[in-house]
Amino acid sequence: MKTILFIFCASLFISCNNKNNIEPAIKDYSLEGAWELVSYLNYKEDGSVDTIKSSNAYKQMKMYSKTKIMWSRLRAWDSLDWFGVGDYTFKDGILTEVLDYGSHAMNSRIKDKKKFVFDITIDENTFTQVEIDSSSNPIYAENYKRVE
Repeated sequence: MKTILFIFCASLFISCNNKNNIEPAIKDYSLEGAWELVSYLNYKEDGSVDTIKSSNAYKQMKMYSKTKIMWSRLRAWDSLDWFGVGDYTFKDGILTEVLDYGSHAMNSRIKDKKKFVFDITIDENTFTQVEIDSSSNPIYAENYKRVE
């Protein structure tokens, strides 16, 4: 009887350990590196979505170090420069960017709002950030691809 109980317990222990090894590991992807905007989605109140794809006339890059963010945007039709610099955190699907300063146009926005919070989905070479309003509706999304 002791032998049967021992075999049962050993089998249960081995089975539980093997199950943990078979389950896929959840990988923590990093934002560190350089990212290029692929497309921008503007969600409207009527449920429609405007999509703007990157082009030579509209492009944006983001660069992340361990704790710092810097982004720049080119809109060829716009005489304003657009860039921002600050700190960021990324945890549990939430990206928070707190900007310290930016271009003249961006500094006007930073006076009113320094902290930008996004829901984020990420894999090794792409990520999407979505700004959500107070009613949990998407306002806009940016889709990026890793370039470095």
